[in-house]
Amino acid sequence: MTKIIDFKSVSRIYKAAKVTAIADVNFEVNEGEFFCLVGPSGCGKSTILRLIGGIEEPSLGTIEKPNEVSMVFQSGALLPWMTVEENVSLVNKVKNLSSLKIEEQTTKCLRMVDLEAFRFRYPRELSGGQRQRVGIARALAVEPKVLLLDEPFSALDPVTTDEMHTYLLKVWQETGKTIVMVSHSIEEAIFLSDRIAVMKQGSVKEIIEVDLKRPRREESKEFLRLLDKIKLILEGI
Repeated sequence: MTKIIDFKSVSRIYKAAKVTAIADVNFEVNEGEFFCLVGPSGCGKSTILRLIGGIEEPSLGTIEKPNEVSMVFQSGALLPWMTVEENVSLVNKVKNLSSLKIEEQTTKCLRMVDLEAFRFRYPRELSGGQRQRVGIARALAVEPKVLLLDEPFSALDPVTTDEMHTYLLKVWQETGKTIVMVSHSIEEAIFLSDRIAVMKQGSVKEIIEVDLKRPRREESKEFLRLLDKIKLILEGI
């Protein structure tokens, strides 16, 4: 496998607040992999995502990563005065791509998340799950090599979350994109990912291989075995 992201002894220190968000973090993400980060609040998961996205820079260590990275935020972060189509095409318009290229990318990405029929609607006219699907389409429209997701489904109800899992796996399988996702749910991470980085107190404690066939069943013995294993790591046992 070809690695696309490589953290080498990376620390992120906020000197003004005297806070070390992450310390001496080492891990790799392979090209085309679905990689999840799990752990308690404040353990550094979102800091790692911001470092990959180039929003922040490491205080120590080095990060190898592509420049073509796009992020989906928890809130969707859609502009309410723009239609679905305008939100998805916004970044490509700023990049001064041709009208034909913008139209092709926008239509392709809306079809991928089953929202082509909603292209002229405004965010207020969409459900929470639909808004998140627009956020995914917008992130894909710029043709990133890595798609980052920061707890994108935490505000959704369980039924909508299950639907979003289906859409996300569909997008991943159709595009072959590398996905790095932060999740507050161990079950979600096991259901979706190839590998899971288990984090505590600013460090990666262990990388867990998820060697389960898809589609995965949360009630299966193998699923529950992985769930117990990650819980024991987080409990420090």
